[in-house]
Amino acid sequence: MERSELLVVGLAVRTTNADEMEPSRAKLPGLWQRAGAPGAFAHVPGRADENLYAVLTDYESDHHGAYTQIVGVAVRTVPRLPEGMVAVRVPAGRALKVEARGPMPGAVVDAWKQVWQHTETGGTPARSFGTDLELHHPGGADLYIAV
Repeated sequence: MERSELLVVGLAVRTTNADEMEPSRAKLPGLWQRAGAPGAFAHVPGRADENLYAVLTDYESDHHGAYTQIVGVAVRTVPRLPEGMVAVRVPAGRALKVEARGPMPGAVVDAWKQVWQHTETGGTPARSFGTDLELHHPGGADLYIAV
C-alpha cells in the first residue's frame, strides 16, 4: 500500500530493541508516559487530527541496531516547536500495514513481533528500514512498515 507524507511533532528518544527488553535500560515506557500525560501536546498548533503517532526512523542498520522513536501528533505545517520537542517528516512511500487490536501496549508489541518474524524469515516485501509509523487511534493501532 502507499502511505501519504506526514509531519509529526513530538518527543524523541534513541534506543535499541535489546535495551527495550531490559527494564533498567528501556527508554520507551518513559517516552510514552510523557506523551500520554494530559495536555502533553496542548501547545502544538495546527494539529491535523486527535490521534497519537510514533515514528521510528534513523535506523543504524536493521531491527538489531539503534533507532530513534518520536511520539507525537500530526500537524499540517511545522510550527515553532515547543521546548523539548522535535519535528519529523514521514515521507510518502510503500508500506506494509499491520493492525494491532486489543489491550495496549501488548497488542502493539505482538504486532511488532509479527514484523520481526517477517524480517527474520525474509518475508516479502522486504523491509527498507527507512521510516516506520504507528498510528494510534481509538480502535487500536496501525503499523505502517516501510518496504
